Amino acid sequence: MASSPCSNSNFDSGLEIKTRSVEQTLIPLVTQITTLINHKDKPKKSERTLTAIHRVGQAVNLTVGRFVAVGEAIASENQELKDEMGQACFEARRAGDAIAQLTDVGSATPTPSDDHVTVFSDRTAMVKAARMLLSSVTKVLVLADRIVIKQIITSRNKVLMTLDHLERVSTFQEFVQIFSQFGNEMVEFAHLTGDRQNDLKDEKKKARMAAARAVLEKCTMMLLTASKTCLRHPDCESARINKDAVFHRMRCALEQVIEIVTEARSCGENKILSASICNGIKDFKYTVESLREDLFSLTPQSLTGQLEALVERMEDFTDSPYTSHEQRQSILSLCQQTHQDTQQLVHAWVVAQQSGSSKEVTENLEVAILKTCHSMGDLRRELHKVAVGRASDLLKVHGEQLPLRALKAAGAEGNLEAVADYSRKLTEQKEQLVETCRLLCHVSCTEPLEITCIHAEETFHVIGPQIISAAQTLALHPSSKIAKENLDVFCEAWESQLCDMALLLKEINDVFEGRRGDKKPYLSLPRPGKHSAGLKTAKAVKLDAEEQTSMAKLGLELRLLSSDVDAELEKWEEQEHDVIRQSQSLASMAYSMYLFTRGEGLLKTTLDLFHQAEVLSEEGVQLCLSLQTLSMQLVDEEKAVVLTETEKLMALCQQLQMGAKTPVQGKTATFQKVDSTIQTSRSLMTVVLSLLPLCNKLLRKHKSERTSLSSPQDWRETQDTSAPVKEDTALNGNNSNGFGVKSLEEHMASLNLLESK
Repeated sequence: MASSPCSNSNFDSGLEIKTRSVEQTLIPLVTQITTLINHKDKPKKSERTLTAIHRVGQAVNLTVGRFVAVGEAIASENQELKDEMGQACFEARRAGDAIAQLTDVGSATPTPSDDHVTVFSDRTAMVKAARMLLSSVTKVLVLADRIVIKQIITSRNKVLMTLDHLERVSTFQEFVQIFSQFGNEMVEFAHLTGDRQNDLKDEKKKARMAAARAVLEKCTMMLLTASKTCLRHPDCESARINKDAVFHRMRCALEQVIEIVTEARSCGENKILSASICNGIKDFKYTVESLREDLFSLTPQSLTGQLEALVERMEDFTDSPYTSHEQRQSILSLCQQTHQDTQQLVHAWVVAQQSGSSKEVTENLEVAILKTCHSMGDLRRELHKVAVGRASDLLKVHGEQLPLRALKAAGAEGNLEAVADYSRKLTEQKEQLVETCRLLCHVSCTEPLEITCIHAEETFHVIGPQIISAAQTLALHPSSKIAKENLDVFCEAWESQLCDMALLLKEINDVFEGRRGDKKPYLSLPRPGKHSAGLKTAKAVKLDAEEQTSMAKLGLELRLLSSDVDAELEKWEEQEHDVIRQSQSLASMAYSMYLFTRGEGLLKTTLDLFHQAEVLSEEGVQLCLSLQTLSMQLVDEEKAVVLTETEKLMALCQQLQMGAKTPVQGKTATFQKVDSTIQTSRSLMTVVLSLLPLCNKLLRKHKSERTSLSSPQDWRETQDTSAPVKEDTALNGNNSNGFGVKSLEEHMASLNLLESK
């Protein structure tokens, strides 16, 4: 019972815990109850033991009392849950009272006539009371969670109703009025769904929620310009098609959010995920390796059938017109090799079934298992190479956005023939990207990444035709400013998805190479005593949607720099070196700043960002000190190179710290300060990235020379005596004071979806 609150609650009440907040609320209670049940049952109990047990029991009862009071208040405000919540609260209070009585152990030397039942005399009663308490408390929490789900559904219904009104408006005045209401409702929906996304335990559901919310975020601006274009040109068929597509996609995204929070089954998504080649390879290798434990758990026919189904899925690679002849032949050759190795495995398997487990038979079977798994691993690597290589090539080719530029120019000139020509080119590009996303899904190997690939595929598939319809509208009305603005919005959405695809590609590579694909943000925010001298006068604000859009490119560059630094650090032999640790901290903090530009992560306001910049600058100064120490081990020429770059880094750290501490007034000045902070951080990370390979190379060279001239012990002593002393370890994440994770989680508000007019 002490192992997990989930297991207890599920056993007693049949309720599944699906959110972190419910789980985290139960953990302290489980810990206290476990303490009571698992006490050492000695014949003699000291006064200290009895007092401790009594205190824990009373603490549990008081906690339950406060908890039940909140539950009863919720019940009074929500009549549909009143009976269920009331019963659960009653059971929780009764169980709390029972535990209080059982832990009222009194004196250490009870009289023989004392027949008072306690935790010592009847442990079964304590276990029963504990089970009842956990069951009832879990039920109260799950019922309270239903209120959150109800709020999301109610918010969605309000958005849908206003969306219907928006679709039917016929005048600009009416549209402006209703769109203002729609914006407020979307902001409320964004906060609710953002909190829910962060609270979900299931990573697959979190990824689906993130994809749906990304659609809503981007579609809000598209809806604004598409609707305005349709109002300005009511008889234009292409404008109507463009607008209808946006409304349809928003409704689908809203429906997906409700599917996730209400546990409704999605249409077809599970089939898509289960059919990925990477999952198929994992399942096949697991089946093959299970033969070591049981030769009769399945038949040879089922294993070969599993292989045939897996090879059939690879037609997405081999039948693609964009796969080169060499790549196709390589995949087919590896499939053939895997088939041959599997046949040899089947033969060894049958022999083992018939001949028993002699040493020779067992060794032959083991060799066959290893060969089959090895050939399957080679096939997986080749498929990954093909998919990632094609995606990289496409991103390079389409990075210049030539079809989009040409479509804009042709539309502005009113050249319908040119628009049709460039539309065909964009359609071909869209088909290439859609197919590439499908191949990336096959090699992603984690469900969240697979879902992100599916989202990218759907986005390219939908936005391509929308760009074309927007370009056709502009070609028909070349002097229309709103039609031009509308086309620009859709083109920006396309470019944004290409940037997201570059990040997705990086994360897929990280997972394939064994690095963490879902990098966590840096949590060591500044301590109030040291960094918050100006908290009373500074005003914490959030970036609005327009400002987030402006910061998107800078943030993306910061994200890529952060990933590049991580990749460079993995090449170092000495992973415990100060330079490694400090650079990792800088990369983590830069990543949290990137999340801030997207309206995500733990940095919620500009004040959080500026505090993080101060911490980053201080960690950068520590890195400079480590680099100066390292330079002392180098010869004059090498030392000069390192010191020159270190001086640049020190100057940027000072610039970042001064900028972060400089007070500003007004929204425009605050945004300019944010922009300057992100730009300086980007420059700082660029210098760090240039220093790391240089230092690694010189360090290896120096180590090689020292190894040939002196003993390893001398080298280690040199390093130990030259290590700088750290006076404050809080910046390295070793101090949990100040802004804790728990307090930040209470403010996990989501990004603002509404683009300001």
